[in-house]
Amino acid sequence: MDIIETIKEQIANNTILLYMKGSPNAPQCGFSAKASQAIMACGEKFAYVDILQNPEIRANLPKYANWPTFPQLWVAGELVGGSDIVAEMAANGELQTLVKDASAKAAQPKADA
Repeated sequence: MDIIETIKEQIANNTILLYMKGSPNAPQCGFSAKASQAIMACGEKFAYVDILQNPEIRANLPKYANWPTFPQLWVAGELVGGSDIVAEMAANGELQTLVKDASAKAAQPKADA
């Protein structure tokens, strides 16, 4: 599978996904630490990809997302933004609402089409 397909699959299969340097419990940069702490404070489960362990994702995600930096928070298939945006949203309550709504929606059974 090509790396762009892998990225698309990760985004599609994880309601809340953080591409970061390191892990939420052991971030490898201050920006990743700030973003992961803000998401953890929302109290919902989320997935993460350590881009330091995945150099192909690190190289290709900025082109795919049209966003040059890390971390990158994706919620319900949409790029939310990086560390500053996540921190600002956390400060004004938007992040908690977005994360909780996305988690609740993802937990609902799918209706038959």
